[in-house]
Amino acid sequence: MQGQIIQLLSGYYDIAVDGQVIRTRAAGNLRNKHVSPIVGDFVEFTPAPDNGELGYLTSVLPRRNALVRPPVANVDQAMVVTAAAEPDFATNLLDRFLVYLEGQHLDVIITMTKTDLLDESRFDQLRVTMDGYERIGYRIHMPRQPFLAGDLTRLSGMLADKLTIFTGQTGAGKSTLLNHLVPELELDTAAISKSLNRGKHTTRKTTLYPAHGGLVADTPGFSSLELLDVETEELRDRFPEFVSVAGNCKFRGCQHLREPQCAVKAGVADGTIMQSRYDNYQQFHEELAARKPVYDKKKR
Repeated sequence: MQGQIIQLLSGYYDIAVDGQVIRTRAAGNLRNKHVSPIVGDFVEFTPAPDNGELGYLTSVLPRRNALVRPPVANVDQAMVVTAAAEPDFATNLLDRFLVYLEGQHLDVIITMTKTDLLDESRFDQLRVTMDGYERIGYRIHMPRQPFLAGDLTRLSGMLADKLTIFTGQTGAGKSTLLNHLVPELELDTAAISKSLNRGKHTTRKTTLYPAHGGLVADTPGFSSLELLDVETEELRDRFPEFVSVAGNCKFRGCQHLREPQCAVKAGVADGTIMQSRYDNYQQFHEELAARKPVYDKKKR
């Protein structure tokens, strides 16, 4: 039989198939092949016999994609939940998430929470910033007041026929948002630690939940996110607005840093490319260039 893993817990794999959830263990051949199934995998399994024993997961079907943080396969889109305040909004952290998700070729929805904590001036400033991300091509959900019925209906409509991960900074309110979208989940939430200006981690495992005709995953939050899967030379390709104008650079391999006649730097100068995005790109490039190489000892 075939199904999809919706939860991994203490060596057990819960597989959804035909409206049922079947618990299995990994067969020995998977361990011997060093295959590690993750949530979201489509798999083949042998059902349990009638004597009450568990079934066995026997093989993992080819993945369309696979995220490292969080470990989820076959994801369609990501809901990046970002707080407007408490913790303070930072384009640097948002761009780290976007760089990572661009590498997985996912559709991204940026959802702002806690906008009701901003006065009108700060809200308008944030709206200008979000308009910049919308021009890049990211979908933006930025309600003035939280959890209004119409806004929740709009978000719910984005979930149908998709596997959506909810991710973002710690304390942004991912679980709270999911509880409003899918009240029966009753996910744990936690208050912000004001002394550290960050939230407590309330999500400790990754589980897929049925929601509005699709599947959603609440994932552990992060205070920072390393650029785990990108090399220095490839970083530029994780910024869609850079890619769209790079053909106009004088040099084909332009890294958009010190090269003359660079279309990206020209875009920053004329305001068509966000200054904050370019500043973050420069910082990320420096971080990656300073990163120590990791050698595989097994190949020695």
